[in-house]
Amino acid sequence: MAKSLKEIILPDLGEGIDGAEVSEVSVAVGDTLSQGDTIVVLESDKASMEIPSDDDGVVKEVLVATGKEVNVGDLLIKLEIEQSSPPKDNKEDKVESTTDDPSAPVVAQPTETKPEPGPQPSIDGKIFASPGVRRLARELSINLQHITASGDKGRITKEDLNNYIKIQMSNQLGVAQSINKDIDYAQWGDIEEIKLSKIKKITGRRLQEAWQSIPHVTQFDEADITDLDRTRRKMKKELEKKDIKITFLPFLMKAVVEVLQSMPEFNSSLNHTSETLIIKQYYNIGIAVDTPNGLIVPVIRDVDKKTISDLSIELSDVSDRARSNALKPKDLSGGTFTISSLGGIGGKYFTPIINPPEVAILGISKSVWENIYNHESKSSEPRYIMPFSLSYDHRIIDGAAAAKFTSAFSKMIEELSF
Repeated sequence: MAKSLKEIILPDLGEGIDGAEVSEVSVAVGDTLSQGDTIVVLESDKASMEIPSDDDGVVKEVLVATGKEVNVGDLLIKLEIEQSSPPKDNKEDKVESTTDDPSAPVVAQPTETKPEPGPQPSIDGKIFASPGVRRLARELSINLQHITASGDKGRITKEDLNNYIKIQMSNQLGVAQSINKDIDYAQWGDIEEIKLSKIKKITGRRLQEAWQSIPHVTQFDEADITDLDRTRRKMKKELEKKDIKITFLPFLMKAVVEVLQSMPEFNSSLNHTSETLIIKQYYNIGIAVDTPNGLIVPVIRDVDKKTISDLSIELSDVSDRARSNALKPKDLSGGTFTISSLGGIGGKYFTPIINPPEVAILGISKSVWENIYNHESKSSEPRYIMPFSLSYDHRIIDGAAAAKFTSAFSKMIEELSF
């Protein structure tokens, strides 16, 4: 049976729309399409719409890409069809032609399908949904693959999406109610009830919101700080004469900024309205400080422009003011990245919670002496090892970037190249 290539072009979209942005390409080379299958999803400032195939066939070439602008008449795909196949009689999909040439470009028209009762799985793993449903799912960060379709040909309807949202909200409410349910603990023995401080209440709410709204992933690593420890001890003797206390933290802050400058996505914030990433050209590092009233994160500004001694003085000042409840609002705002250090307390690794609207946080654990095998000398020698943890927003940062960050930070510390 003879086969021919049919060119599918972007049809007249109506409403004065001359072009639109491709928000999703629903096909790939080699895909087998049926009439009505979605080719691309387009979004303009006036409308969102699916462009379907008007015939059965195999995709031979895709000429559009996500994020690209397409105009009426632009070629979308080339479809290999059976030349002798009778045309589909579908009033909504029917295309009128003014030529008898079977190889002439065919204009695909947007279609609507009427839902049928009963849930159906998606066809060949493809997701079928209206532009409105897709847009709402994107806004709510819902993966359409998790939703059971009840529409025709496995199409996800708005009702399917609403039902999924209701189920998720019901599950979360049930969990929250069971966790937050007040219990009479006195029935089992003596108790003491202590009121939470205002700081603990505020911090608790923020941490809960951050944990629930941000997809956290934590990368664990370690750095050899033996040479850094020697450098710090030398500087300590000099700075003590000026009554300046020096810890590892200023060095870690400088190293972090060096990595942030080479990997700016870690020094950013997500603009939820415009769905853009805001890259900050300044480096203000938040430092988590444990106070009698709770955790506070004062911000050290312009770390890239300050010396180790400058940072030591400022850290001592903000820590004292944090513990004496003397910080001002401006001392707690404008951070671009946070460091939470438990090095003076203990523990090896932990999962620090991101401080919104930042996208990453570094957790420092207690350093320990370990015997490390030296391949050059072929012998073991004691080295001072610092474990650390990097939590990051997986919407912005992927695992490969996080691994590069921790490796770069570790190398920066070990080589004192900051």
